Amino acid sequence: MKKLLGIIKNKWLIKGTTTLLLVAIVLVCFIGLNILVQNINAEDLDFTEKKLYSLSDETKNKIKDLDKEVTIQLINMNDYGYIKEFAKKYSALTDKIKVEEVDDLSSRVDLKTEYDLDDTDSLIVVKTADAEKTLTLYDLYTIDYSTYEQIDTTEEAITNAIVELTIDRKPKIYILSTNTYYSSQQSLYTVITQLEEDSNEVEYLDILTQGEVPEDCDCLIITTLAKDITELERDKIIEYIQRGGKIMILTSQNVLEEVETPNYDTVLAEYGISMDFGVIFEQDTNRMLQNAPEFAISDVSASFMNNIDMTLQMCFIDAGKIEFADDEKLEELGVTYETIASTGEKSFIRTDFDQTSFTKTSEDGEEGSFIVGAFVTKSISDDINSELIIYSSEVSATDMQIPISSQYYSYAIDLYNNKDIILNSISYLTERTDTITIRKTDDTQPYSVTEQQDTIIRIIIFTIPFVIIFIGIIVWYIRKRRR
Repeated sequence: MKKLLGIIKNKWLIKGTTTLLLVAIVLVCFIGLNILVQNINAEDLDFTEKKLYSLSDETKNKIKDLDKEVTIQLINMNDYGYIKEFAKKYSALTDKIKVEEVDDLSSRVDLKTEYDLDDTDSLIVVKTADAEKTLTLYDLYTIDYSTYEQIDTTEEAITNAIVELTIDRKPKIYILSTNTYYSSQQSLYTVITQLEEDSNEVEYLDILTQGEVPEDCDCLIITTLAKDITELERDKIIEYIQRGGKIMILTSQNVLEEVETPNYDTVLAEYGISMDFGVIFEQDTNRMLQNAPEFAISDVSASFMNNIDMTLQMCFIDAGKIEFADDEKLEELGVTYETIASTGEKSFIRTDFDQTSFTKTSEDGEEGSFIVGAFVTKSISDDINSELIIYSSEVSATDMQIPISSQYYSYAIDLYNNKDIILNSISYLTERTDTITIRKTDDTQPYSVTEQQDTIIRIIIFTIPFVIIFIGIIVWYIRKRRR
């Protein structure tokens, strides 16, 4: 024993001290380098295929020339380290963007009052000197309803918030306000609010009062009519079309049997479109909500939505059949169209709503696949086109409560990707090319452990290497003595 202690004292201690000193130097360098990188906010190297942890080129292009100061305020985001780190990538990209962290909301009565928050609530506030936009955690993801996979939209939400707060001109959207069946202010509240939050100006239009569709109209929204428009309104809308106007139609006109609308039908005919009375009933149980055939679920695909890297689905409630004129008539009108959504091959038209059967009866109409959403282009001249997007179910875009079970309900606009689809359609018509759509997903699972488990894991990670080094030195010395 004395001999061993002497060896340790005289020989190993010197060499061991040297080794430990080298290890200490390596650790200090490692820690110092991490602190340096953190302080300079250097961008991480991202080797994932979809660049899950990097800002996309789209984002970099949109914000590289910012001329306004922007602050990203992160409120109670300690439990969401990924969001905090991602937000800092914006400030690393340009000195026009600052990140402010508020970790203890209990001491910020001003924020709690302003945003109606509790101590544990989390919020992202993107703001400039004269405007701001708030993002909740729910704004940072969406669902791919074909796979029920959660899709991350953090970059999309933050980048678009920055762009919307710094654009020079806001698109002008008018909603036809006369003779509407549903009150747009109430039924389309969510859509209108979101449009305004996305830096659009939304106004209600009475053509009889203004005398025309205003020159600054970027998109005219027409909803279900309780009665026909006047001849003046018809003519002014057609004039708007002839100067290359963009129109969004959200209509459940097909459920109004007694309402005759020859003037409105004339407007539709400009695009080769007609709609008859009757509701589409779906027969494929995989394409209906809660086994209710009048709630048809349809895949949605459009050329202007190709930048959305996910499958979109829309729930069409009491939808009608959109019919197009024959090819010869469409060519005469200068019209081409793209089907955005259609029902299943076994769906049918029901006109007798006294029927209680959910399956097709002899009283029901034809069976087949019907168009419920379309994108239409009308050539006015060599350099002027009018564009129309139509969905044959206004209800699907409203805040109408839809019972999901005996205890739960959902708003129609929140079913599947209804809101995403409606807003993307309007954004296309208003030429909002400044916004981006970035959705990211991977197959990894989040690191989720308790605080105690996390402590144990960290002890293991940092202790075991030292133990291994120490044992290695002892083994090396013993082997050397045996030689």
